[in-house]
Amino acid sequence: MISIKNLSFKYDYEDENAIQILKDINLEIKEGEFVALLGHNGSGKSTLAKLINGLLLPGQGDVLVDGMNTKSEEEIWDIRRTAGMVFQNPDNQLVATIVEDEVAFGPENMGVEPSEIRRRVDRALEDVGMADYKKNAPHLLSGGQKQRVAIAGILAMSPKYIILDEPTGRREVMDTLVKLNKEEGKTIILITHYMEEAAISDRVVVMEDGSMVLSGTPREVFSQVDKIKGLGLDVPQVTELAYELKKDGL
Repeated sequence: MISIKNLSFKYDYEDENAIQILKDINLEIKEGEFVALLGHNGSGKSTLAKLINGLLLPGQGDVLVDGMNTKSEEEIWDIRRTAGMVFQNPDNQLVATIVEDEVAFGPENMGVEPSEIRRRVDRALEDVGMADYKKNAPHLLSGGQKQRVAIAGILAMSPKYIILDEPTGRREVMDTLVKLNKEEGKTIILITHYMEEAAISDRVVVMEDGSMVLSGTPREVFSQVDKIKGLGLDVPQVTELAYELKKDGL
């Protein structure tokens, strides 16, 4: 599992006035879970994702990925192989001129055998529904297709956990994530501010001003309509409808 213990973070610890981005976060994510992190821009959710992947290191507290501490230089590459990150803008993540070369990039750098790389690339592209595009140029694809290629590149490194920061091309990407979670048992950590996306997860974690303020199943979290709205967030449209009908006595 991913275990986050008493985690606090700010970007400049030498500056006493630096803003505390995260404040005493405690969170456990079990293998096979689909967890949605919700919150406004600036709530700290993207920073938390980078701390899970080891791109940032805790100022206080610890982040453990399958027992490996992100503060350990010896374990950081194993952590990044175990918890793969797909960034908000796929153009910042794509490096090759052909889709299949892009997907092969990660396992090649891990020293995986060529025959195994071929198998992983074909499987990953199949998993994200991009097998027919393996000879295409990534920069000519749509935003959603690029995002799926970026996901395939992470899948080819065989991670247990996949972290996605505000993915583009949402409908097709969400279909891919549900499939990976339900059929392949991949752990998904999805950062989003779209309530309908969060509603299909196993668990929703709501962040506000660097703190966790709500955590539970989508039903448990979104049923607290007044609290969600008090945080300046919306609820899924069907929840909103039920809420308004109940207010009118139905």
